[in-house]
Amino acid sequence: MIAGLPLSNRVRDYPESEFRHPLPHEAELTAGVRIEPGRSYGFFTDTTVCIGCKACEVACKEWNNLPADNLGLTGDSYDNTGHLSANTWRHVAFIEQMADRPTEMRPFQSNWLMMSDVCKHCHNPPCMEACPTGALFKTEFDTVVVQQDICNGCGYCVPACPFGVVDLNPLDGKAHKCTLCYDRLKGGLEPACAKSCPTDSIQFGEVADLQQRAAKRLEHLHAVGVPSAYLYGAPDGPGATGGLKYLNAFFLLTDRPEVYNLPEAPTRPSDRVAPSLLSGLAAVAGLAVAAVALFSRRD
Repeated sequence: MIAGLPLSNRVRDYPESEFRHPLPHEAELTAGVRIEPGRSYGFFTDTTVCIGCKACEVACKEWNNLPADNLGLTGDSYDNTGHLSANTWRHVAFIEQMADRPTEMRPFQSNWLMMSDVCKHCHNPPCMEACPTGALFKTEFDTVVVQQDICNGCGYCVPACPFGVVDLNPLDGKAHKCTLCYDRLKGGLEPACAKSCPTDSIQFGEVADLQQRAAKRLEHLHAVGVPSAYLYGAPDGPGATGGLKYLNAFFLLTDRPEVYNLPEAPTRPSDRVAPSLLSGLAAVAGLAVAAVALFSRRD
């Protein structure tokens, strides 16, 4: 009873009251995405609308209880985190591009490129392929997670990742990286970074839906005069080379991959095994032929 009336009556009298929906709707928790095991989820990051606010970095550290790295200005950028690490699972890159005034003979101009980098949660992850203990595994949401209790700290996953994502924590000696908020997904919640992004530069959803959304966005940018825009990590595109197939966390970029500190043609360790093996076999065959020719001459 409140002021002599049952709670149900008060809600009826005040239909917009917060008492009617004390908990957020599911759509508010998941950005309208239905989260179910057995489906593939990821991120589509549209760098053309990133404002460099670093809200995603803060949200990631707060939710995952990650300590700060040694923050400090580099001297040539406003970026104060530098790169992904065992304690920084989201990194907003600030890329300042300056025009050459004497050459171009026009007033000084500058251009900013910003990108929130993260683990790519590869469809065929190189880090998981290199892990000897099975500490790296694919979840029921098709994301890649490290189990620290199984990780032996060998570090094989670190060079295996072509994107420089995986890192060993010097305190526990274990591999750490973005989990795509595995705990939040299991609870039906949108990842913290995507939820905090004020411009929807980071979009969370099913990978197939994100790929369709990204294709429409790319078509729009080309139509309005941004011909340099392209998708990095989409099927059969830059960033999805070798055996990777595609990235569950992919990007819309407007400059070369290396400008964003991304490899143009990343590969998995197994992609290099066959060529190396063939080269070795060819060398052995060459030596065998030379030996046969030498003994034939002696005869």
